[in-house]
This record gives sequence, C-alpha cells and structure tokens, in this order.
Amino acid sequence: MQSTAMPTPEQHGFRAHSDGPVVPVQTRSERFRSTEVADFAPVTGREHEWKYSPVATFADLISGDLDGSRLEVTSTDAAGVALSWIARDDARIGRAGIPEERASANAWSSFDEALLVEVSGEEAKTVTVTRSDLGTSPRAAHTVIEAAPFSRGLVVLRGIGDARLTENVEIVVGEGANLEVVSLQEWSDESVHLASHFARIGRDARLKHIVVSLGGKVVRVNPSTHLAEQGSDVEALGLYFSDAGQHLEQQVFVHHDAPHTRSRVTYKGALQGEGARSVWIGDVLIGNAATGTDSYEQNRNLVLTDGTRADSVPNLEIETGDIEGAGHASATGRFDDEQLFYLQARGIPEEEARRLVVRGFLNEVVQQIGDAELEERLIRALEAELQGS
Repeated sequence: MQSTAMPTPEQHGFRAHSDGPVVPVQTRSERFRSTEVADFAPVTGREHEWKYSPVATFADLISGDLDGSRLEVTSTDAAGVALSWIARDDARIGRAGIPEERASANAWSSFDEALLVEVSGEEAKTVTVTRSDLGTSPRAAHTVIEAAPFSRGLVVLRGIGDARLTENVEIVVGEGANLEVVSLQEWSDESVHLASHFARIGRDARLKHIVVSLGGKVVRVNPSTHLAEQGSDVEALGLYFSDAGQHLEQQVFVHHDAPHTRSRVTYKGALQGEGARSVWIGDVLIGNAATGTDSYEQNRNLVLTDGTRADSVPNLEIETGDIEGAGHASATGRFDDEQLFYLQARGIPEEEARRLVVRGFLNEVVQQIGDAELEERLIRALEAELQGS
C-alpha cells in the first residue's frame, strides 16, 4: 500500500469549516494520496475534487465492487511498440503517481493485471490501442505506458461502444524521449468513464498529452504531470464537444519540480443543447526547486446554444520568484458576430458560417496531433457533432 498522510487541523492554524470537519488544503501538492480505496472517506459531492461532478450517476464506480479482469483490447502493429500484461505487484506500477480521489483508488484496488505499452527506438511510430464494448457493468483498469530513453512514439488510447469504467493510466517518459499520448473518448451515449492519468517526465524529455472527449454521458479525464527532472517539457492539450445532457470534465495538474522545465496547457471545447456541461480545472504548481520555469495554461469555451454551462477554473501557485514566466487565462463566450458577418457577407449561409467558425475554433487543437489520418477522422467527428448526428 502507498499513501501520504492527511493534513491535520493543527497544521498551519487550520480550523474546521462551518459545513463540517473539512480541512482546507493549503497547496496542491498536499492533497491526500493512497492506492487503497478504504483510505478515502465516502464521497458526498461537496469535496473539492467532486463538487462539479454528478457523483450520483457513478456512485458504483466510486465505492462499489468492480470487475478488475483484463479488458478486451485490440491494437495496431508498430515496430518498436510492445504490449503485454503485468501483475499488479510489478515494480513498474506506481512510478508515475498514485490516486488523489476515491474513484481512482477504487480502480487501483480492484484491477488484476495492468496493460503495459512499451515504446522504444528513436524512429517515429504510431500505435492505436482500442477498448470497445466493455459492457454496462462497473469495471476497473490500469495501463502503464513507458517510453524508453531517447525513444519517439505516438500512443492513442481509444474507447468506443458501451462502458462503465474507472481507470488509471501511468505514463513514464525516459530521459531525452519524445512521447505523445492521445486519450480518445468516443463512447456510446449512455457510457460513463472516469480516468486519472499520471505522467512522470525525465531529464530533457518531452510529453505531448491530448485528451479528446466526444462520446459518453459522463466523461471525466484528469491528467497530472510531474516535471520531475531538469529540462522536462509537457504540452497538455484538450478538445471536447458537449451535447445535450452530456457532462465532460477535465481536471489538469502540472507540477514543476525541477529547474528549467516548461509547460503549455490549452483546452478548448464547444457546448450545444439543453443541459450540456463542461468542467475544466487547471492547477499549475511551480515548486521552490523549479527555477527557470516557463509555464502557461488556458481554457476556451464556445457556447453554441442556450441551456449550457461551462465551468472554468485556472489556478497558479508559485513557490519561487526565479522563473522565466507563468500565467493563465480562461474565457467562455458565444459566436463572434463579426466573424459570422464577414462570412455571410461573402455569400456563405448562416448555418455553414457557424460550422466554419466552430471548426476553426477547435482545429487549433486537432492540428497539433501530428497524425494526418487521426486528424481527418476527428474533423469528420466534429462535423457530425455540429450537425447533431
């Protein structure tokens, strides 16, 4: 079992909150962590990590019994990429991070074996790992993606069909490696997917992490990145399209913990239909050892109809003054009337003009994937979302 001590009310002059025995966390890195679900208190929905989430819709994934057997997966072939299953006591598990909330810990406590994806070799390669039709019973999963030193590769984790899944994904990027991971959620309309991604980036290594959430009733993907060694770099990108009654959530954490590290966080989403909901929380912590840090995070939301809601909360915590730069931004708004007028004045019908504006807004993220076939497929998927099909 791995865990960290829960802060006590006596620390830092804490006092119990008026709503009950709630102890505020003074810094993002102080949050309680454990691999055992029993170490976490029952979820009420008032906790900082759950207060934006419809917890009643996935209570079985937070606290119930989970099927931790192997998932049915398929993958494309790529030289330099190997897939295998490893036991839960394997030393390669737990290196990137451990759970900070109960659903993640429930998955960790329940899985039987982990899927290991090993990337090696300096030539570029792409592999797609697909999980499909997992059923409607609550399930747990664990995946480890390991990039060997100086390797290069793109790993796509794709989910399609039915699922009721809570999982952990660990990403370990070795020295000088250049890894891209795309988490692609194309689940069926009633599916629920909760995921915690933990990444540890080595010296002079680079990770591009992209979350694309299109399908599913509730999808909650929370990536945490530890810039653990000098010169490590992360580009965290996100793309989501929330339809009527759909809840898409991302809680992003970047921890600068070494000198001369760099991070860029850009998440963009569109919302249409009654009850469409998106949540983005961005936490960046620049530790006292992270001198020379260069960091920026932003979230942009485009509201297409009435009846939607987008929550966007950027947070920045700096423990050293010796940095290159740090900042954050957040914006939620409707169509730019000037853009629509410009297009309509050139003979483009209003409906088509609106699609062009939305596609241009979201394509900034799509075009950074770097795989032409996947980019084209996502553009077609976004067109289908805009047309409501």
